[in-house]
Amino acid sequence: MRITESFNGNWLFRHGFQADQVSTLQDGETVTLPHSAVELPYNYFDETDYQKPFTYQKVLDWRADFEGREVSIVFDAAMADSVVYLNGQEIIAHKDGYTPFEARLTPHLVKGRNVITVKIDGSENPEIPPFGGQIDYLCYAGIYRDVWLKVASPVAIANVKIETPDALAEKKSVTARVFLANPQSLAVSGTIEAKISRKGGAEIAAASFSVSGNEASLGFSDLAGIELWDISNPALYEMTLTLKTAAGEDAVTQRFGFRTAQFTPDGFLLNGKPLKLRGLNRHQAWPHTGYAMGRRAQEKDADILKYDLACNIVRTSHYPQSKWFLDRCDEIGLLCFEEIPGWQHIGGESWQQESIANVRRMIERDWNHPSIIIWGVRINESQDNHAFYAETNRLARELDSTRQTGGVRFITNSELLEDVYTMNDFILGQEEMPGNNRGRVVLRDRVETTGITKPIPYMITEYNGHMYPTKRFDQEQRQAEHVTRHLLILNAVAGNSDISGSTGWCMFDYNTHKDFGSGDRVCYHGVLDMYRIPKFAAYAYASQGDPADKVVMQPVTFWARGERNIGGVLPLIILTNCDYVEVKFGEWAPKRVYPDRENYPHLPHPPVVLDLRSVTPEEFGTWGRVWREGTFTGYVDGKPVTTMVLPADPVPTTLEVVADDTALRAGEKDAVRVVVRVLDQCGNLLPYFEEPVSLALSGPGRIIGPVDHTLKGGATGFWIEAGDELGKLELTASTRRLPPQSVTLTVS
Repeated sequence: MRITESFNGNWLFRHGFQADQVSTLQDGETVTLPHSAVELPYNYFDETDYQKPFTYQKVLDWRADFEGREVSIVFDAAMADSVVYLNGQEIIAHKDGYTPFEARLTPHLVKGRNVITVKIDGSENPEIPPFGGQIDYLCYAGIYRDVWLKVASPVAIANVKIETPDALAEKKSVTARVFLANPQSLAVSGTIEAKISRKGGAEIAAASFSVSGNEASLGFSDLAGIELWDISNPALYEMTLTLKTAAGEDAVTQRFGFRTAQFTPDGFLLNGKPLKLRGLNRHQAWPHTGYAMGRRAQEKDADILKYDLACNIVRTSHYPQSKWFLDRCDEIGLLCFEEIPGWQHIGGESWQQESIANVRRMIERDWNHPSIIIWGVRINESQDNHAFYAETNRLARELDSTRQTGGVRFITNSELLEDVYTMNDFILGQEEMPGNNRGRVVLRDRVETTGITKPIPYMITEYNGHMYPTKRFDQEQRQAEHVTRHLLILNAVAGNSDISGSTGWCMFDYNTHKDFGSGDRVCYHGVLDMYRIPKFAAYAYASQGDPADKVVMQPVTFWARGERNIGGVLPLIILTNCDYVEVKFGEWAPKRVYPDRENYPHLPHPPVVLDLRSVTPEEFGTWGRVWREGTFTGYVDGKPVTTMVLPADPVPTTLEVVADDTALRAGEKDAVRVVVRVLDQCGNLLPYFEEPVSLALSGPGRIIGPVDHTLKGGATGFWIEAGDELGKLELTASTRRLPPQSVTLTVS
């Protein structure tokens, strides 16, 4: 049967590449994959440091189980221009930095020591999407995803496409197209034994099918008791296929779900029921390591979107992302809009052919993910190109007729070749531009934007972002405006039945090219910072979640009389999903304030807003009076469920050190995030505490990035990466004014 095992360990890495040295093992740094060719500083770096060739080498010793089998190495992805050699012989070249490729070793393996050499060129080759123009994100060089050694029968299962054509029927059916790998062009005759089971559970159907040739079709019908995959109940099933031919046996297991997804002129339907899409865009990037983070970090981002930010959809901007991230979206019920690589620029004919190939590779990799509901087959924010986009749409529909296509643009009256008109709407903020006389328009009118008068499926795929970049440590009034802009869009989309939903720009801040961002090579466009620490705007999303899942209470204030331009804290936005909030200022009696449905009538949970409609300035400490403590108590169903106290005289009291998890896996480049905060006497973040924090780690692991941090807005973050050995990791964080704090982690 098939063997698939990690091939991540013990690679030799070095800068540069010499073609005459691909057949012999050279000296280098021993690294474990995923790996970033250059670890960059947090900001103010030179991104050209990684825009050059690099070499990875590894020895593969002959094994008895290779005899008579197909042996290959599967790369989940590498950035960007990759060439694989075995014993000096070029095996495969792959130009796409975001999808898998397989290097077939069989014809060139020797019974002894085999030298594998991989050339990775991080140069921005204008023949490879997304390169050729300017790009507002970085494409970090390296073998940045997992690599696998695969040993299989000479005739094996290459891929399977599973469909559930009548998912809403009482009794359901499943069909599958099975594609075989047969590199030696052997005659194929045999059987496929197929079974369907609940993920990790009981078998519900099994059958045997004959196979002749390199493709087979099979199906099951009259399946009863099947649960639909839904955002609140992401029920997953597994299809296990065992191929038996004269060449041997092979087996694969593929997850899938029963669900329907449809964009209509009247909104989006999941399993035939209306669902307003509310989410954010996500880059697959981290400080220092760039793209090179493993399974845990990928899964954590999905969890943050779903559980911390109450999103039901993510757009994988602007390229296919890690299988670990998509798998996690399947598991937790987070919908995905996935798109091909690119940013505004369309290259020449060879570039376009590579982009069309990207469509195929993306869809064939990911067509069984129930979380993916739409294929993005247009280069993000590009101009119209009829022939190019007619072909990307044609191919997508040919490969997968079960999903609609979208094409993200920001130009109005763009030709619609896709099924869904997906639009980046940055009208909010244009009132600040010279000569604009439209006032504060929140969203463009759909007909004005599209030039199409008939009803069509329509979705907003980006908003805010560069229109109002905001740092987590910016002053309060800017952050309050940042929050307001997100709330205004969320409310407008929620109240418009012909908009399927929206994905805001963006989940977190990210590193970028010198031409973009705030001059330090960071785009501060996120509702989280690069460490995934929330800005106030994050709670605009979190507060739309059900309080039964998580109660949210976040006043948008640092609670200081002199923070704002004219003093005081009014108007005060309280982001919450409570029914109402009782606010107490000093010795004054509590005042009950209800959500602001006047200005935000369509939000599931409008913010509570304290302004002159609900309180008087005298109640909230005008100049010349003593500043008081503030207490905020949230009520659900008439009962208090959360209380937050903001002291009048905050002082640094606690150095808080929190790891997302304390159990790590050895030998996997497993990394866990740690957040350090300085808190006041009531447990609130101190936004202007910016002293140095020193980190010390003992045991089998390392701190990614520097060990000396300066707090930004009272907090900082980093990742601890486990090494190859088992044992305990002791992390200690210390600062001059507070007692040090330690965390113990276990590597097993």
